[in-house]
Amino acid sequence: MIMTKLKIAIQKKGRLSEKSLELLKECGISLTNGNRKLIAVSSNFPVELLYVRDDDIPQYVNDGVADLGIVGENELLEKDLPLKVIQPLGFAKCRMSLAIPKSEAYKSLDYFNGKRIATSYPVILEKYLRENKIDAEVHYISGSVEIAPGIGLAEGIFDIVSSGSTLISNGLKEVERVLKSEAVMLGAGSLSPEKEAILQMLLFRIKAVLRSRNSKYILLNAPNERLKEIIDVIPGMKSPTIMPLADGNWSSLHSVLEESDFWNVIDKLKALGAQGILVVPIEKMIL
Repeated sequence: MIMTKLKIAIQKKGRLSEKSLELLKECGISLTNGNRKLIAVSSNFPVELLYVRDDDIPQYVNDGVADLGIVGENELLEKDLPLKVIQPLGFAKCRMSLAIPKSEAYKSLDYFNGKRIATSYPVILEKYLRENKIDAEVHYISGSVEIAPGIGLAEGIFDIVSSGSTLISNGLKEVERVLKSEAVMLGAGSLSPEKEAILQMLLFRIKAVLRSRNSKYILLNAPNERLKEIIDVIPGMKSPTIMPLADGNWSSLHSVLEESDFWNVIDKLKALGAQGILVVPIEKMIL
């Protein structure tokens, strides 16, 4: 009997590939071989990976070669295929921006009227220009977009920006942020009942991992007369755990804290008299 497997296309090499494999490993999925081969099969979960070029992933999913794909949202938008985002994955975050030579004065998007813009993402750029009624000439370049202004090919560029160091090193400045992008899991639509069941099991694991990355477990000692105020600051997923201490005037409180609020919350807790604050990373978080 042939066992049903969920086929997932991922980038064959690079940072996105590494992060995708790291996520699957954190989900407890072991692979039988590395990314030197086209296909890797899991030994303990019904999935197999297809290692392909990142810009081919949306087409593989659209054509049914793969059931799912993990790719930057920018690649999905550029291909403009009838696919849907199943789960944002929280890594490979970047933005797509317009940039011009730093010596140029810039006041508004009207700057680009009548100008030439070089990009590897013409579909996204042309849609943005249409929506903003900008009449610019789009030049497609498959790579090294940032050199276009320097060699006289274009007056501006539209490209992926992470830290902005590449723009600076090429004498450019970012003038418009068009959209934000991150790695996503995408799909084409309906799956067979068997594959849908596998997908739901996988999503359960992925969400548990992602929640744990964004949260911390916090333990602290609190004076009983301030407990209500402290609980209001860190309510936890449902309600914090409270345990009495040997000193009857104090209690130990355990809860979960969002990473993004960490320092603001810690400052509030200290102001309310909390002591012995211990913050611990969470490996998995199941709701």
